[in-house]
Amino acid sequence: MRIYMQIPPEGDKAPRFYHLHLQEDLLEGWSLIREWGYQGARGRVIHEQYPDRESAEAALLRVRDEQLRRGYRVVFMNTQSD
Repeated sequence: MRIYMQIPPEGDKAPRFYHLHLQEDLLEGWSLIREWGYQGARGRVIHEQYPDRESAEAALLRVRDEQLRRGYRVVFMNTQSD
């Protein structure tokens, strides 16, 4: 599952982005990968580990909802497993 969000640019600043991605790890756990920053610049990345897909998806949806409240808009979403 992937969700890519953006805040429209303000003035001469590049738009901000927030990318959420779920990925299964080799030990049957799941990772939530969060990346954010300004479009075209190096972003910050955090990997969070979860024991199962359900808890990882719940965390992804919590972060998505938090960022939507902060003004981000969903640009792309893929709900199929990678």
